[in-house]
Amino acid sequence: MRISSDVSGQPTSGIEGQKQAKLVDAAQQFEATMLQELLKPMQHGQDSWGGEEKGGDSASDTISSFGTEAIAKAISKGGGFGIAKQIVSKVTVEHQKNSQNKTSEY
Repeated sequence: MRISSDVSGQPTSGIEGQKQAKLVDAAQQFEATMLQELLKPMQHGQDSWGGEEKGGDSASDTISSFGTEAIAKAISKGGGFGIAKQIVSKVTVEHQKNSQNKTSEY
């Protein structure tokens, strides 16, 4: 998901563009974390690499955890459930409202 413009469709540049990029990254990380939590239950009950039942092997648990994290990040970067996009949209709108309120006070 690449968002190179703000909610109004105006392209972002300079410092605002950097802030927007950080916001998009944070929103995607948040969505990936949520997706990872949703995917965790799917790990339980799976057979280990050798086809044997899991016996509490911490190495395979770690590999499985990294795999789940990678899948969640990939889903989020690809658009995910749209949670990141909604977060970016709402935060941008609130930021614009706050900026307008500050300028109208002066």
